Amino acid sequence: MRIYPAIDIKNGKCVRLKQGRFDEITIYNEHPLEVALKWVHCGASYLHLVDLDGALAGDSINHSVIKEITKNISVPIQVGGGIRSMAAIEKKLSLGIRRVILGTSAVQNPSFVKQAINEFGSEHIVVGVDAKDGKVAIEGWEKISSFSTVEKCLQMKEIGVDTIIYTDIARDGMLLGPNINTTKTLIEQTNMNIIASGGVTTMKDLEALQEIQVEGVIIGKALYQNRLQLPTVIEQFETR
Repeated sequence: MRIYPAIDIKNGKCVRLKQGRFDEITIYNEHPLEVALKWVHCGASYLHLVDLDGALAGDSINHSVIKEITKNISVPIQVGGGIRSMAAIEKKLSLGIRRVILGTSAVQNPSFVKQAINEFGSEHIVVGVDAKDGKVAIEGWEKISSFSTVEKCLQMKEIGVDTIIYTDIARDGMLLGPNINTTKTLIEQTNMNIIASGGVTTMKDLEALQEIQVEGVIIGKALYQNRLQLPTVIEQFETR
């Protein structure tokens, strides 16, 4: 089970939100590169970056920050937030980003995802399915679509997507534990690689996720608030 420390970037700074709400923001570090270097030093084998400005506006103002991290980090990185065109994907991959995460664009335009996979390969494209009450959310979680979580994942599988990052919005940034049941249902009904995100707070949460065989876990606030120690988590759960 791979452990992905999360770095959320807004206005060039490392922040965390509560339930994706932009009025519930905490700045953890003015310099995201410092955070990235810290997580790699702690043993991270992969980093998860989110461009929050991009997610909201569909356009990245944090490109230079992401570029700086990529240039100075030796481990692979996946990036999401506002990547809604082939040019945007190419721009990120050309920096050396290993995988781009498509969210809103995947919900609104599945043919775009198919085109991206044909062009860049499924190993470089993952889809972020962010859900609230079983329905998929879009545009920085500001809107709720009519798609159910399972429905959207199966549609993505059909067009060649291998890996889904599943986030339960109600749990995100709340330190309440992940939604094990829904995550388990997704794995059972889709047979895809599922990376769980949202609410992971304790070693018990991680044990429960390992038991249902998620591909990986994204951890954010629990690391920033020292509820979990990254070296310990990696030592116990990660298989390289």
